[in-house]
Amino acid sequence: MATLKLYLLLFSIPALLFQDVMSTSFTFQNNCGYTVWPGLISNANLPMMPSTGFELQNGASRTLEAPTSWGGNMWARTNCMTDSSGKFSCVTGDCGGQLECNGVGGVPPKTLTEFTLQDSDGKDTYDISNVDGFNVPVSITPQGGSDCTSPSCATNINSLCPQELQEKGPDGSVVACKSACEAFNTDLYCCRGAYESTDACVNANKDQPYPKIFKDACPQAYSYAHDDQSSTFTCVGANYVITYCP
Repeated sequence: MATLKLYLLLFSIPALLFQDVMSTSFTFQNNCGYTVWPGLISNANLPMMPSTGFELQNGASRTLEAPTSWGGNMWARTNCMTDSSGKFSCVTGDCGGQLECNGVGGVPPKTLTEFTLQDSDGKDTYDISNVDGFNVPVSITPQGGSDCTSPSCATNINSLCPQELQEKGPDGSVVACKSACEAFNTDLYCCRGAYESTDACVNANKDQPYPKIFKDACPQAYSYAHDDQSSTFTCVGANYVITYCP
């Protein structure tokens, strides 16, 4: 009996080790009627993803394997081009004028998807955020896993964006919608100073007209800092599909 128990213990160790280092895959799917260029950045002191920026044409998809316990965010860049001098740039979400973002975050306004994988409880935490504004509709769909939610911000907020928040492209069309914090830089909208605490920020912003535009359009997404209660989700053991224009 002791020999059998020892055998079973030794047999289970590789499986446990494999479970601890099992990676998470992210599949990026572009359902928009135009090309997007996803950008990715890791949280401080964490390794980069295998790619930190790439082109994704209409109808195309690409899958990346995240490092173990990865954390960071992704966004879609739009209206990107390479000029006659070879310089690459994007009208929205640009990350330093380069295809691979290489640790450079995207310029707001941009719609973010944010992840922290395999925390101390083994859970993934994730959200969609319009705190940096909005440029492209997006959804997060866990594949497999348990106790998961599939949040979505499918409404094109650009079409609802008030003039004072509009970001326009070279042709004059609205390509993104700024957050009130970015547009006005006030303590109220940026949750600073007297509004820094969670309670003060939420109580002051929940009925403000500008955050309300974002929240009404995408109730599962952050519309301002500390908007955690309705906008943060967890999952265990899943892979994820990030769909632009779901």
